[in-house]
Amino acid sequence: MAWERELETALELAKAASSVALSHSGRVQAEAKADDSPVTAADRECERLIAARLAEAFPADGVFGEEGANRAGSSGRRWIIDPIDGTRDFVRGSFLWCHLLALEAEGEVVLGVAAFPVQGRIFYAAKGQGAWCAEGRTETQLRCSEIRDPRRAVLCFGQLNEARSAPWGQRLLAFLEPFWAVRSLGGATDAMLVASGKAEIYMEPGLKPWDVAALAVIGEEAGCIWHDFEGRRTIYGGSLALYAPGLEPAVREFLGLGA
Repeated sequence: MAWERELETALELAKAASSVALSHSGRVQAEAKADDSPVTAADRECERLIAARLAEAFPADGVFGEEGANRAGSSGRRWIIDPIDGTRDFVRGSFLWCHLLALEAEGEVVLGVAAFPVQGRIFYAAKGQGAWCAEGRTETQLRCSEIRDPRRAVLCFGQLNEARSAPWGQRLLAFLEPFWAVRSLGGATDAMLVASGKAEIYMEPGLKPWDVAALAVIGEEAGCIWHDFEGRRTIYGGSLALYAPGLEPAVREFLGLGA
């Protein structure tokens, strides 16, 4: 099976990072980075652990992490790490934070893991092998929703506080209005709801590659469509639209992408 060793390693590292992060529970202190986003000792410790073990397992691969891990590789492959996605949630003791790990090969994301330690769930996918959720001893294949009507659909939209200054901001309320429900729980949680068929659309601006990579490949393997707000299939566009195929017309119209 393609990517078998890589996926096994990524799952093991997500579990190891979970143990590290959970060991910090009850004593989490955050400091502000230059962009005013928070970082904790757990973020840094998790990234060091993941980067070090990847270097041992795949020494020719590059590494690119949110907290500074950056090693060039010679294999044409690069691991993309978000050691704790949702650090604000981690600091506040909520259940929404996770670890994100993805593998990019020749410019394409081919593998992704999203591990939610407090929820006890790990979502994962490898190119061409479907998307899965492991919860305890149970593994379930993910399939996106078949809903096509916004009036029956759940829309998840992140960073709504950025809407006023965005080019689509003035259109946002009219876009949200017809949906059956609107949620904003947090990027990875919202994206996995869409991949699981429990919501139909996840959209968010202001993202980095480590926020997008794992979510995109998991969503795609579950049958979702994904691209940035400019309609490009890139993890470097600073945004993500991930959605069930039946809602493509509504998403593209909102973003001004045409048919």
